[in-house]
Amino acid sequence: CSELHLRPFLRVSCVISGVYSVEDDGSCLGFVVPKDLADGFINNKRESYKFRFQKIFDQSAKQEELFDTVAKPVADSVLAGYNGTIFAYGQTASGKTFTITGGAERYSDRGIIPRTLSYLYQHFSQDSTMAYTIHISYLEIYNEMGFDLLDPKHEASRLEDLPRVTILEDPDQNIHLKNLSLQQAGNEKEALNLLFLGDTNRMIAETPMNQASTRSHCIFTIHLCGREPGSATLRRSKLHLVDLAGSERVGRTGAGGQHFTESKYINLSLHFLEQVIIALSEKSRSHIPYRNSMMTSVLRDSLGGNCMTTMIATVSAEKRNVDESISTCRFAQRVALIKNEAWLNEELDPALLIARLKKEVQLLKGELAMVTGEQRSEKLSPQEIQRLGEQLKVYLDDSDSEAMLDVGPDMRKICHCFSELKKLLHFYFFQTMVCKATPDIPTPEEVKKLKDMLVQRDNEISILVSMLKKEKKRVQDAVSTAGNMEAQSSLQSSTANLSDESLKGSEDLSPLPRLLQRKKGLELSVGRQEAFEIFKRDHKDQLTIEDNKALLKLRYTEAKALGEKVNSARNKVRVMGNLPESEVPDPMEEKLLAQIEEEKNMYKNTFGKLKGMKTEIEHLQLLLEKQKFKLQKDFEDWWTHEAGSMQVGKPLLFKSIFFLFTCAPHCSCYESPSDQQTDCPDAGFDLVNRKYGLTFRRMSSCAAQLRPGIYF
Repeated sequence: CSELHLRPFLRVSCVISGVYSVEDDGSCLGFVVPKDLADGFINNKRESYKFRFQKIFDQSAKQEELFDTVAKPVADSVLAGYNGTIFAYGQTASGKTFTITGGAERYSDRGIIPRTLSYLYQHFSQDSTMAYTIHISYLEIYNEMGFDLLDPKHEASRLEDLPRVTILEDPDQNIHLKNLSLQQAGNEKEALNLLFLGDTNRMIAETPMNQASTRSHCIFTIHLCGREPGSATLRRSKLHLVDLAGSERVGRTGAGGQHFTESKYINLSLHFLEQVIIALSEKSRSHIPYRNSMMTSVLRDSLGGNCMTTMIATVSAEKRNVDESISTCRFAQRVALIKNEAWLNEELDPALLIARLKKEVQLLKGELAMVTGEQRSEKLSPQEIQRLGEQLKVYLDDSDSEAMLDVGPDMRKICHCFSELKKLLHFYFFQTMVCKATPDIPTPEEVKKLKDMLVQRDNEISILVSMLKKEKKRVQDAVSTAGNMEAQSSLQSSTANLSDESLKGSEDLSPLPRLLQRKKGLELSVGRQEAFEIFKRDHKDQLTIEDNKALLKLRYTEAKALGEKVNSARNKVRVMGNLPESEVPDPMEEKLLAQIEEEKNMYKNTFGKLKGMKTEIEHLQLLLEKQKFKLQKDFEDWWTHEAGSMQVGKPLLFKSIFFLFTCAPHCSCYESPSDQQTDCPDAGFDLVNRKYGLTFRRMSSCAAQLRPGIYF
């Protein structure tokens, strides 16, 4: 067991200037806040502040440097059997999620979680003296409610559909999380897939301070179990990687509605976290308020318990954020005063211990059989049981108080005799209770009355069941009738603009309207596909997707070239190795041996590069899948919103989009957003939807050409 102070680090998200300064050693951050003349001549406000950290990372620091300095020592301690925690704290939009999880645009922007997973699995492949298994859990705390982001039994489209996680506490004050699943990850790819699944289900919203602000606290936990082959000792450790939601001042951001509720719960939970930190830093405090919030209860071991904890404070070095930055630095200084007692988590494997004890029992039975000269089975034979019964009867019938029951040094016989005596004792007490009790025996009239009452109750239950079935059928019929009426009303509203007289006149002109009406469902599906292609082209993430595709294609090409180089080097080594050897040293043979060694070295180096290229390709594939999923989700949200708006409050836009995806593909005057010169004579109006790149031009005459009777 060792006492360790919590280690605070600082990361600054933009250029330090004005009121900020960093000393040359890179571990002290200073603030200079000039006094405001508007406050008057008597102003005792403090002007300078200094805060010391383990290390300060400025905006030029890379993700790899931060991982090597902050996360790598914690990961090594977890491999050694100690618990570890890394949590990021700071105001909103200061870079906490980027530090913990990383960015989705470039491979070099990976955060602490993916780099830690890669480091652990790389260590597993190099360490052959230990056998490791990893299980992963991902907990989200949103509005003081816990949700499991990795539950395999739920395909949730909303956060509320995920299973709720509750906290249970045993008599030893150990915290257990109910409904939080543990998923085993056999390799790095499976672990990254679990991280991608959890990030997809996480609650994110746009706020005035951050375009993609995380509105919840998330705890990504790696449960590690290591054991030497053949040993009964297990090392169980866990690593918490915590991304806290950022604090924000509602008065400045102007948040309202759901965002105001989220900000209220976020600030409240961070306030309770600060209370726990203050209580732990004061030696005279005997009570620590862990139970005030769910987050402090889950992180009880990380704060003043069995854990090696590291904190990353993130600040935004802008003049308007001076107060929040000073508050974050003060919080980090309080964290540095806390001491944790971390000890090695070792225990005996129950399965191996049971197997070892069973083997020892078998050996002892063999030794006992050698001493006594008889082989004993686990159960007594029928003859032995009968003989013991006779001896027990003689013993109980004997009136001598000093009589003894001698069954020999056999625990099987002794246990059997005790069991029979216990049965006799229970039977004696039962007989005594029966003799003392005088129950009233019911008369035949009472029995008949009870039977009649039972029949009456059965009849009442049958009547109630039949009434319940009729009521259920009536409700189903009412629901079905309401659905049919709703479908009929929607059909009438969608065709309210079709005139009966114009439809009759169009039957003699052309069969085209009936053909369009017959294939309406097909044209609508094709139109939706065209809308998706236009939406995808103008989406803000399309450029990033194309860049990642190009980079992935380039990496495939490089990997193919490396594979060919590896195969070539291996073939050369085989050909040179099959040449006949001569007993007399030959310069040519020595030259060939040198070439073989050179080809082997080139093979090893190229194979290592190919392995690293494979990891980068897999990560790029995950990024592409995540971006495609986000693109499809954004399109579905836009499509649902626009469809609802068209049906309720925008009939003109509904008819325009109906025309675009049914009539316009068959009309010669249909134009794309880039074609701005095409025109149609006798047009009624212009309607341009600039938001999503859809252009509608003069559609009255086109509708008259394709479907007589449609009017706008």
